[in-house]
Amino acid sequence: MRILIWRYAFLLVLLFSFINESVCQKKKRSKKKEAEVEATVEDAELLNEINYYNVIKPNCITDEGLFLVHIVEGKYYFEIPDSLFGRDMLQVSRIVQLPQGIGGGYVNAGTKTHEQLVKWEKKYDKVLIRTVSYVNISDDSLAISLSVKANNYEPILFAFDIAAYSPDSSNVVIDVSDFYTDDIEAISGISPSHRKDYKISKLDDDRSFIESITSYPRNVEIRQEMTYIATEPPGDNATGTITMVMNQSMILLPEKPMIPRIYDPRVGWFNLNQIDYGSKALKAETRKLIRRWRLEPSNPIAYARGRLVEPVNPIVYYLDPATPIVWRKYFKEGIELWQDVFEAAGFKNAIIAKDPPTKEEDPEFSPEDIRYSVIRYVASTTRNAMGPSVVDPRSGEIIESDIMWYHNHFRSYRNRYLIETGASNPSARTLNTSEEEMGEMIKMVIAHEVGHALGLPHNMKASSAYPVDSLRSGNFTQRWGIAATIMDYARYNYVAQPGDEGIRFIRQIGPYDYYSINWGYRWLPDISSPEEEQPILNNLIRNKENDPVYMFGSGKGGYDPSSQTENVGDDPVKASTYGLKNLKIVAENLVAWTTIKGEGYEELEELYGELISVWGRYIGHVVSNIGGIYKTIKTSDQGGDIFKHVPYTIQRGSMLFLNKHAFSTPRWLLKEDISKKIESYGVNERIYLLQTGQLNNLLDRERIQRMLEGESFNSKKTYTYLEMMDDLRKGLWIELYQGRPSTIYRRSLQKAWIERMDYLIHMDSKDSFQKDSDIGSVAYFELNVLKAAIDRNAFKIKDRMTRVHLDDCIRKIKQIQDLDK
Repeated sequence: MRILIWRYAFLLVLLFSFINESVCQKKKRSKKKEAEVEATVEDAELLNEINYYNVIKPNCITDEGLFLVHIVEGKYYFEIPDSLFGRDMLQVSRIVQLPQGIGGGYVNAGTKTHEQLVKWEKKYDKVLIRTVSYVNISDDSLAISLSVKANNYEPILFAFDIAAYSPDSSNVVIDVSDFYTDDIEAISGISPSHRKDYKISKLDDDRSFIESITSYPRNVEIRQEMTYIATEPPGDNATGTITMVMNQSMILLPEKPMIPRIYDPRVGWFNLNQIDYGSKALKAETRKLIRRWRLEPSNPIAYARGRLVEPVNPIVYYLDPATPIVWRKYFKEGIELWQDVFEAAGFKNAIIAKDPPTKEEDPEFSPEDIRYSVIRYVASTTRNAMGPSVVDPRSGEIIESDIMWYHNHFRSYRNRYLIETGASNPSARTLNTSEEEMGEMIKMVIAHEVGHALGLPHNMKASSAYPVDSLRSGNFTQRWGIAATIMDYARYNYVAQPGDEGIRFIRQIGPYDYYSINWGYRWLPDISSPEEEQPILNNLIRNKENDPVYMFGSGKGGYDPSSQTENVGDDPVKASTYGLKNLKIVAENLVAWTTIKGEGYEELEELYGELISVWGRYIGHVVSNIGGIYKTIKTSDQGGDIFKHVPYTIQRGSMLFLNKHAFSTPRWLLKEDISKKIESYGVNERIYLLQTGQLNNLLDRERIQRMLEGESFNSKKTYTYLEMMDDLRKGLWIELYQGRPSTIYRRSLQKAWIERMDYLIHMDSKDSFQKDSDIGSVAYFELNVLKAAIDRNAFKIKDRMTRVHLDDCIRKIKQIQDLDK
């Protein structure tokens, strides 16, 4: 890219001096012979030149790149070469800056709002930008391709008047100012739901403008500041305004798309869908393509012989110039952890980390340039990191990737490190985590996000590949880590107990990562279509089948206890038992570990809140066993079932665990030395919300439906809905059965149980299936059983508050039952 200042004032004056003569000559020449046509062409070029410099004036600023971008008196013009009309380009819209609280905190700087394939087209006296879809496809040689085109006509995003032609007629000039300052939903950062939620009436033209347009060799970057009039904006309603900065990328895609690789659900990959109308199947067949970088060996012969070979174009990530110097080493190490992994696919030095170049080293370097993939360092209080990428929808090729690291993410990892490992890891017992340990955590977070940018989604099944007790072994954890992949949410080893030696507490790259990268990036020679690869790729999977280390599970659906987030080990009950033992130790020492002399207790309050959340996660892992179904993804040639209900003994054992650890009062969490330092009141509500959250999670409609369906398979003993409800009631109301008084915490939870029974009886009453199912019947029965138990045992209890509570419970039960009369 270079900036040119056009100063052709003298030429422009000279051209105007010929204009009258040229026009007259053109009229006379129209009647002359063909031999004189050449002179006419020269006159036409002269007129083009005159018109061009009327638009692109001498004082304009021009930026060279994919398009020539001209700035003329506050207007922005694209000068598009003829060679780029009809070429596939990608239009990507991202949020650069936004108001606090928009989207409920789930929309951040860097969020991609739209990604669409577009083409520029000349039609009549207009230039069109048209959106193109590669979802519905067919081979152009097939007759059905005509119907595919006819039934998927490409919409016009915007139409531009032609402002001028270049002097040689090879380029077209259009004014794009209106396109990038109008409220065009297809490139907007405001979603339809936001327009409704914040009562946005319109875009304010006076407060919306283009900040800059920059042209690079393969992309054009447009930055806009857009202000919307909103009756109920997030934050300060008095402003009546939402202002955000957007970035629009116009990216030229490769002229020849990469050969795609067809997705296989047994190996986790981000993917995109195409509907192939040219398939030989008796239907329009959906095929999925994995998202991956184009890696091709620089020496195909050596590669074929099994030697490690560098790729023609390695994946290169640059650090953001804003990255603090102290952390750059760890960011780069996190990126290059994948170098070893790519060797499994036959490539050496496949991924490289670089410091940001100085102006002297590369004056054209910019994170917005599509040629550079960057680890962006974002000054934000958001606690997160993301690994998005830009993908060619024709083939799944990853074109570029910018990974986002938000500054306050350090705090998340420091807190979790202290809470989850502090009991057995002395170095975690501080607010001032050492640079080396924080660096190791950063390295693994970056490696995780790079994994996403390479095409890998979360594999939540990997954390259940290792036996729980193996996580207490120093030799095992140092070699294999705490999960089979870094792409799981298995951040810390919370299982290891005080006294266990040589333990690795922080996640790392695992064997599944080598396996999945080899499957996705292995270069296969002499392949002309993705279908030719499939037998080879299938064999790679079959060679590892039935080994839990190489299985994939997304965790979606929430029904598979072997595919959970934030857990480690193959037995949730055992792992959570160890985890709770450690949390009790942390709770005892939290004041000492978080108190800084002369300062307040803000850190204590924050960490105590997170400790409670961790308790909820450990309990939730066990809840998932009840009504749980294991999913092992298979194809028809493998044999065996894909879905299998969790065995009776595991479900029943989980219910006993919950009665003991979740629904009895967790007195170890009721720390007076903490609560009196951070709040005037609120402990009761904390415990109530903790326990009722897990109670409602357990008594979830879909969970119960899975249990009822499991009962219909009579080949093996199953843990039934009725049995679970019986065990729950006996555990939750044990004081009543034993004639003992109940505490305030137990009374609150018992009332919540009655409310949940009401929900199960009356939920979805308009749903005929639900209305007549066993869910409400059993809940109604449970209320009757409880009512009889209160009638039978209440008189034995002398505690007055408990008697008042039981009287109120009878009243609530009668109210629920009266609704059905």
